[in-house]
Amino acid sequence: MQHAVGSPLPPPHQPGQGPATGRPPAAQHPGHSGPHQGSAPVPPPPPAPGFPGAPAAPVPPAPHHAPPPPDTTGHVPLPPGAPVAVPSAPPATATAPDPTGATLAVLLIGPAGAGKTSVAKYWADHRRVPTAHISLDDVREWVRSGFANPQSGWNDNSEAQYRLARRTCGFAARNFLANGISCILDDAVFPDRPVVGLGGWKRHVGPGLLPVVLLPGLEIVLERNAERSGNRRLTDEEVARIHGRMAGWYGSGLPIIDNSQLDIPQTARVLDDVLSRSIASPPSW
Repeated sequence: MQHAVGSPLPPPHQPGQGPATGRPPAAQHPGHSGPHQGSAPVPPPPPAPGFPGAPAAPVPPAPHHAPPPPDTTGHVPLPPGAPVAVPSAPPATATAPDPTGATLAVLLIGPAGAGKTSVAKYWADHRRVPTAHISLDDVREWVRSGFANPQSGWNDNSEAQYRLARRTCGFAARNFLANGISCILDDAVFPDRPVVGLGGWKRHVGPGLLPVVLLPGLEIVLERNAERSGNRRLTDEEVARIHGRMAGWYGSGLPIIDNSQLDIPQTARVLDDVLSRSIASPPSW
């Protein structure tokens, strides 16, 4: 029990002793069991705090803890990026859905030189709702040292880096979509090779992903490829081989846009038309 600063601790009151005044108690006359007659009774001193009979000391109030300061780190909790569900078809009496204001997940497929990246960027730039563009080639090239270039030969390393990039793109797309931001991804998906097929994209993004194939003529692809530089530029033989394999998408049921005679804005408008039909009747893939 605490006492006021500077106050000495009073000694305990022993039986047979008077108040702690430094003097012995006054003697009483025989036959008298109390104080002298006529004198006012002297009340005993109150017991010192902390000893038997002492009144309970007041309990000090609990210390007041100030609320923690607000989080100023900029952290914002995000909803989980769940797989994208198949868009629900509008009622039969409804007009064609407007894809320009909807939150969509689009996969733009095509050979090198088809204009996928240019069209995807333009389409994302000119939408009325927030939209992100994710290019698989860009994500693959995040690997600087140890980059496995498929042009040097498709091997275990290039395949592993492709799988890693595709999974990273899928995670990014789901996070954007979970926060109301549409996504358009572009990739050269081959119809005849399972490892680079659509199954992985459906698994990583969700069944609501809308694939569209961009496939101009071979001459256009060769011209556009010739304007490239670095490891994005392929040999004419490689371009022709990829273009031939991409022709396997015909008859697949996926929508195909031949943009041989279309510029980028025109192709983006056609893409909106195709997506409107895909929302109304999602392709099976």
